[in-house]
Parts: sequence; C-alpha cells; structure tokens
Amino acid sequence: MNRRFFLKSALTLTAVAGLSRFSIVDALAQNNSTARSSATAHLPFTKIVKTDAEWKQLLTPEQYYVTRQKGTEAPYSSPLNDIHEKGVFECVSCSLPLFSSSTKFDSKTGWPSFWAPINKVNVREEVDRSLPEVRTEVLCNRCDAHLGHVFDDGPKPTGLRYCMNGVAMKFARKRNKSKDEG
Repeated sequence: MNRRFFLKSALTLTAVAGLSRFSIVDALAQNNSTARSSATAHLPFTKIVKTDAEWKQLLTPEQYYVTRQKGTEAPYSSPLNDIHEKGVFECVSCSLPLFSSSTKFDSKTGWPSFWAPINKVNVREEVDRSLPEVRTEVLCNRCDAHLGHVFDDGPKPTGLRYCMNGVAMKFARKRNKSKDEG
C-alpha cells in the first residue's frame, strides 16, 4: 500500500466518520426532544416552567436551595416528620398532590418517608450520580422540583422508601364534610 493511498483513505474515513457523527448526534437530540414532548403530552396536568428569578421570588431561600438546586435539608429538621393526621403532602412549588398520609411511615432516617406516591405520574425519577453511590432522584413531574430520593428498603406492599425533603412539600389536612355539605 503506498503512502498517498493510505493518506487519502484516512482523510475519507475521517470525513465520513465526522459527518455521520453529527447525523447521529442530531438524530439522538431530535429523538430525545420528541420523547420528552410525547411524554409531557400525556400528562394529566400542564407543566410549570419558570425562570430562576421567578422561583426565587416564590420560594423561601431554603425551599429554593432544596427544590431548585437539589439540596438536602438537615435530618430531623422538618415539622412534617411529626404530622400524623389524614391529608395530602403537596409540592411546595406548584401544589401538585404527591403523597398521602396513609402511605407515610417512620423510617428513622430523619426525613418524611412514604412507601408510594399518590399517583406515579405525579413524580418523576432520574438517576443521580452526584455521590459515589448511585441513587434515584425523585422530582415533581409538574414543576421539576427536587423532592428527595427513593430507595428499595421500604416496607410492604411496595418495598420502597420515598425519602423526601420536608421543605420541598406542604401538608394539606383532609377536611371533614360538615352535615350541611352533604
């Protein structure tokens, strides 16, 4: 094989590889955006999108840190740990119902824990590689607020432990109907 043929072949292969790489990247990006739009098209609610400045105006500094910057509150610091009434735990950012008090349990971890969300579509899970241990992050599916993580060491019937930051949620007590309401 002569050197001229080798160089021409190498340049041709490099050009083809470069062009095909961009085509593959473009196709993957297009498929990813198509998958996202088709996934959000089937949601039973409208996604909420705000700028960082808008979130900072709506949330306390601690709520912003946890929900928008994926922070973690100190264990045993949330008043939601001590709530044992009937009701619903909602996203602090958008009020989407996330967890029922009927699935809450004391995990002895210092964070409010649940064995299942109210509706699986209300939360989204993503792989979290921010620590050496790979975890599963839980986000509000309507506003993308970071809520906490889910682990597979929970009680029956699911075996899951949704370990949530209390500051990322608010509690809505279940109202008892009065005799006048029917």
